[in-house]
Amino acid sequence: MIKAVNLTKDYGNFRAVDQVGFKVEKGDVLGFLGPNGAGKSTTMKMITGFLPPTAGTAEIGGNDIREKPIEAKRLLGYLPESGPLYQEMTVLEFLRFISEIRGLKGKAQTDALTRALGICRLEQVRHQIIETLSKGFRQRVGMAQAILHDPPCLIMDEPTDGLDPNQKQEVRKLIADMKSEKAIILSTHILEEVQAMCNRVIIIAHGKLIADETPDKLLRRHPHFNAIHLSISETPAATVRESVGNLSKVAKIEKNGDGFSIFPREGADLKEELWNLAHEQNWKIKSLENMPVRLEEVFANLTQNPNSNSAKNEPAPNQIRKDPETAVAGR
Repeated sequence: MIKAVNLTKDYGNFRAVDQVGFKVEKGDVLGFLGPNGAGKSTTMKMITGFLPPTAGTAEIGGNDIREKPIEAKRLLGYLPESGPLYQEMTVLEFLRFISEIRGLKGKAQTDALTRALGICRLEQVRHQIIETLSKGFRQRVGMAQAILHDPPCLIMDEPTDGLDPNQKQEVRKLIADMKSEKAIILSTHILEEVQAMCNRVIIIAHGKLIADETPDKLLRRHPHFNAIHLSISETPAATVRESVGNLSKVAKIEKNGDGFSIFPREGADLKEELWNLAHEQNWKIKSLENMPVRLEEVFANLTQNPNSNSAKNEPAPNQIRKDPETAVAGR
């Protein structure tokens, strides 16, 4: 449904996005991640036709955004970061205006407005001026304009930015309710949202795509994936260290507080071997549990490690963005 083909965007001698390509199918919720300045928003603006690419293209439902922009945009709903709204309009006036731009008339328009107001829970404020709404309600208005024409493809840039926990939960539920029928790209800095909502994750850094995996596979990149904390009573530490260190799947064992941190080779599952060893040695196990791994740590390692792919294409000091246009490209 959504296809990016070697998307590239240059600003003078600075390359903001460098040959980024991926596909999003119906039913996918793609978490689109990257640090500030990675090129996320620039990529999404090229996919939606908001910015022309220097090279490459995007397709929406098979329609090239450069060759068939109207056909492509009919299939697309877009919620930019801090989505622009006409503040002096009421909610209903704004959504009716958007529906007219989308070519909706008569019953089709009425049904679309009723549906969008219901899905985004805006009925109670439909006659309220947008300027007077809370940020949470304004974000819902932005979501309503994106889904008004029931598009098969949705692109949302930081949809929960600045919302309180309850408002964030409502937006997540909206996305969850829609995902089976749409192809969705979701840009966010909140990685717990990615784990909760997304079945795929793309990470870009310095304009380059450095990962395209499921959240579970991405977690396997963590150096402590499947590492175990083991605590045993009444057994000398040296005995435990030697016995565990001899297991074929163990890469390393370290004393850690009242127990041991045990690290596997290549993310192997150690639990069964450790249970069997403890049973054979008659050890008294106090605890045996996986050490926690966090997607934030994997993200930081991929985007900050100077030896990783993320370090390539780093701009020289004289390429730092200073003008308004390149500031837009920076996200």
